[in-house]
Amino acid sequence: MIDLHYAATPNGHKVRIFLEEAGLAYRIVTVNLSKGEQRRPEFLAISPNGRIPAIVDRAPAGRSRPVSVFESGAILLYLAEKAGMFLPAEPDARLDVLQWLFWQMAGLGPMAGQIGHFNVYANEKIPYAIERYRSETARLYGVLDRRLTDLSYIAGDYSIADMACFPWIVPHAAHGQRLQDYPNLFRWFEAIRTRAAVVRAYGDSKEVYTGRPLQVPDRPVSGANADEHDHGRH
Repeated sequence: MIDLHYAATPNGHKVRIFLEEAGLAYRIVTVNLSKGEQRRPEFLAISPNGRIPAIVDRAPAGRSRPVSVFESGAILLYLAEKAGMFLPAEPDARLDVLQWLFWQMAGLGPMAGQIGHFNVYANEKIPYAIERYRSETARLYGVLDRRLTDLSYIAGDYSIADMACFPWIVPHAAHGQRLQDYPNLFRWFEAIRTRAAVVRAYGDSKEVYTGRPLQVPDRPVSGANADEHDHGRH
């Protein structure tokens, strides 16, 4: 069982998408950000930076004690290696996935987060900041659009790179972007948006704010879902 310390944010959704795609059993431990629960000592013990998501793997392979992991990119990498899914073993293909994972962590996420803040949440609207981050986010959307020109997914096969990027494209309107302006990105977005695991990951986003623990059992990999899983298994 994996405890997912979670709020329904883009970074939180990244990890939940993986858990749903891989069919791993997990329990959601809600972290109410508006109440400052991310600053509680017990949360800081597993996530020293005081940010969600974080996980505690209660049954790590080859270890006698639970393992905690913080930072969404590190969590995706840990889970991909644990499950043997969505991260290629072949060196060049693996490097491709990791480059785009870190691109999201270093670029798309921070810039999209800033435009989201200044465009939606800031009490004072600062035109310079809004335009600065809107234009940089547009540039990054363009980078991804060009990458997807001849590819169905960011690194060829569906991978943790796609799971990392997709949640940061979901709030495109808040970023001042029109997906129709990026035809390859739009095609990719629609393909991921309709995946069964992604639908499940977003399905109860509002409910998690109630603080009710949600335990998700192992999901059998069969039928149509088996194709999704096998496509990402390496």
